[in-house]
Amino acid sequence: MLRTAVQGQSENCGHVQDTTRMALVVEYDGTRYLGFQLQTGGPTIQGELEQALRRLTGERVRVAAAGRTDAGVHARGQVVSFLTASSLSREAFISGLNHYLPADIAVRAADTVSHSFDPRRDAVSRQYRYSFLCSRTRSPLNEGFTCRVLADLDVEEMNRACEALRGEHDFASFASGISGETKSTVRTVYRAEVSRDGDRVHFHITANGFLRHQVRSAAGCLARIGLGKMGQEEFRAVIAARRPGTAGPTLPARGLCLMGVRYPFYHSELTPFINAVTPGEET
Repeated sequence: MLRTAVQGQSENCGHVQDTTRMALVVEYDGTRYLGFQLQTGGPTIQGELEQALRRLTGERVRVAAAGRTDAGVHARGQVVSFLTASSLSREAFISGLNHYLPADIAVRAADTVSHSFDPRRDAVSRQYRYSFLCSRTRSPLNEGFTCRVLADLDVEEMNRACEALRGEHDFASFASGISGETKSTVRTVYRAEVSRDGDRVHFHITANGFLRHQVRSAAGCLARIGLGKMGQEEFRAVIAARRPGTAGPTLPARGLCLMGVRYPFYHSELTPFINAVTPGEET
């Protein structure tokens, strides 16, 4: 019999039961999904999680996430939460959900949190990584997780450009599809740097929030800088323009991965699988 979990309580055959809020760390390959959020046109990460929860607990629950990743975007450290009347242990939630979830989605950790916990609003920062493959030929093992460029990238020049991204700026130039819900295009970037791992180059960025397509657009500019097709002053002019779309084309979703989400120290229930930070800490 299906039960419906609601805020603070669960109704089952006329009985009111206390509920627990659970938080999960979820990893997924977003290749075949239309994004995290529920949609009618095809499979989503949220849909798969909620279906697995129904099969495991018999409850219809709504899952909330720290970041609503777009179609094709991956995650290593997505954080979700939900209310449940189930008495299953943390270990049972992990093993049970992984039994019912498809092979490209996995629960890495689970813990109980306070009823007031909101994985999106309570986040201090989110960390993304955009990955490039520098190769003239395809690599089947990297194809789904990198954006291939046909020449080597100048990591030193790309890191010089990253200096302009750090700090508080209006990042409207890197945004697209801004809705009326976006009250401000100002964000604070705590970390922006580029690293090399053999023929792969990674752009790492951590901020208190991101605009739609901000990371993929910034990565596109950095790639042009790394290929010698954009200069440092031109990049700074893009930032200063503060006009949506100025940064140019958005890179493919397959190179982007949500690496992790950080929360204030007062959410101690989330440790050790979430990195808790004190307010104001930047990395």
